[in-house]
Amino acid sequence: MRKIICLITLALVFVSWNKKEVDYTLISGVITHKSSDWKIVSKDQSFSQTLKIDDQGKFSDTLRVSEGIYFLYDGKNFAKLYIENGAVIVVNADAADFNKTIKFSGKGSEATNYLAVKQQTEDKIMGDQKAFYSLEEAAFKAKSKEIKAGLETLLDGIKGISESYKTKEKRNINYSFLAKLDNYEKYHEYFAAKPSFKVSQGFLSELDGLSFENLEDFNFSEDYKKMIVSYHMKQAEKLSKSGSIAEDVAAIKSIGTISNVTIKNELLFSMAAVGITTTSDLKNYYKEFMDASSNDDNKKTVTQIYNKLLIVDKGQPSPKFVNYENNEGGKTSLADLKGKYVYIDVWATWCGPCMAELPFLKKMEEKYEGKNITFVSISADKASAHDKWKKMIIDKKLGGIQLMADKDFGSQFLKDYSIMAIPRFILLDPAGNIISSNAPRPAEEDKIVKLFTELGI
Repeated sequence: MRKIICLITLALVFVSWNKKEVDYTLISGVITHKSSDWKIVSKDQSFSQTLKIDDQGKFSDTLRVSEGIYFLYDGKNFAKLYIENGAVIVVNADAADFNKTIKFSGKGSEATNYLAVKQQTEDKIMGDQKAFYSLEEAAFKAKSKEIKAGLETLLDGIKGISESYKTKEKRNINYSFLAKLDNYEKYHEYFAAKPSFKVSQGFLSELDGLSFENLEDFNFSEDYKKMIVSYHMKQAEKLSKSGSIAEDVAAIKSIGTISNVTIKNELLFSMAAVGITTTSDLKNYYKEFMDASSNDDNKKTVTQIYNKLLIVDKGQPSPKFVNYENNEGGKTSLADLKGKYVYIDVWATWCGPCMAELPFLKKMEEKYEGKNITFVSISADKASAHDKWKKMIIDKKLGGIQLMADKDFGSQFLKDYSIMAIPRFILLDPAGNIISSNAPRPAEEDKIVKLFTELGI
């Protein structure tokens, strides 16, 4: 009897082992002519694993990651791949001609190969993006439905994709269609050059009743995630107009109403981790985040950022910069500028949004010439771009005081202001105290004129 019980126990253990889900993915292959390390990187860059590739280009590794889209990346070339537990993916490529030679095979590679063909299919049907979003409403919606139908047909014809993936991907294709409709108003306004364009009543009827609380779709579909953000940004715009509250603070308040805790906390943190460094209402922004979030780690991280930002909040003495190179010759320090209001533009020659602000900044400088304000532009370019910086000042006839930071983004002045993205505009009073560490941009003419008028400039 004891022997039989032991055999039954062993059998149950064996069955349990066989039923246990595999919690990893195997990836191997050959990448020849590599010039740098190859990594597997998640879309949000929270995960990164360097592949151990030998001198012959061979590698074999184990990945323990959440199911989803990742990137095979070497700093120059990249390929999108879909990873799910139990997959055994084989990669072959020549890094010297990566795009033409990359091949994926093995168990679970079907979804990765589908993603490549999917992009090609969508691009072919859509055509030029400008022409696509310039279509009038009926034609645009018809073309968007054609893209959706083409992708669904493609997906149905792919062999070997798991039913789980196919089910979620069909919903994702629909979210992609809905996202195009949701984006149409702002894209059509831009590409068709129709200022203040608004879609007709009923154009977005397909979005009626759409739930924004589906965690599985949130984790799987980027378009679904973007639509949730879009919805809450629209809610924030309404709340801001009706409640005399800053729009970025209203966005945190709106996202805080999401009932799914995981979705709410992830969106709150992804928005606040950067948003808190650019808000014009630091204390209320922080309060709304702390009231809405229930993730202690996220709250701790944002609190650390908040405490650092308090030193550059309104009314605080501005951090100093000392002996920055002046394009006109010599060195300039912040202390040299006391006695007037100081409007600082932190920019760089490589920054597209910075370039877009320059015509508006020049217009501002002309409008307030001779007034009690000094305009200062601080370049965050690397030292290697010094000549490019000087040439751009001449070519674009840039005015004001043109300075170059001493260590680009590593400059202490930029660090003190927690500047992680540019352009960034700062306004100081004549005593060198902060009026706004994230002042309105020159392109926001109404806001900046209102602010300057209130200050008596």
